[in-house]
Amino acid sequence: MIPLIQKETVEKKHWISEEEIVDIIAIAESTPGPIAVNAATYIGYRVAGVLGSIFATLGLALPSFTIIFVISLFYEQFMQISAVKAIFKGLSIGVIVLIANAFFKLKKSIKLNISTAILFIVLTSYLVANYFLEITIPFFTLILILFGFIFGIVTEVLLKGKKK
Repeated sequence: MIPLIQKETVEKKHWISEEEIVDIIAIAESTPGPIAVNAATYIGYRVAGVLGSIFATLGLALPSFTIIFVISLFYEQFMQISAVKAIFKGLSIGVIVLIANAFFKLKKSIKLNISTAILFIVLTSYLVANYFLEITIPFFTLILILFGFIFGIVTEVLLKGKKK
C-alpha cells in the first residue's frame, strides 16, 4: 500500500511532499488500524481539513464495504456458482498456508511449549476441517472461543501451581 499511496498523493496529485509522506507513514504505522485508512484520513485532513479526512476515509472504505454488502445479500446464490465456490476453496487453502507461514516466521519470538503447540494443532485442525467438511464457521468459531477461554484458564492455573 505504501508505494501506491506515495505514487498517488506525491507524484500524481502533488497533495503532499516526499518529506511529508515519510511523516505520514510513520504516523499511520504507529496508530491503531490499517495503514491505508490512517494515511487516507491524515492526507485528507492535510489537504482539506476535517471534511477532507472524512471524505478520504469514506472514499477508501465505502467501495469495499459496498461490494461485500452486495455479495452478502446474494451470498447463497453467489456460492452456487461453481467458479466462485472453487475460488473460495482455493482462498481457504491459501489462508491455511499464510497462517502456517506466519507461525513459522514468528516461532522465534513465540515461547514454544506444550500449550502453544496444542493451540497451533487445534487451529490448524479447525481450518482443515472447515475446508474439507464445510462445517459452518460461526458454530466452530464459538467452540474455538470457548476452547481458548477454558484452555487459557487451565494453563494459567497450572502455571501458577508450578510457580508455587
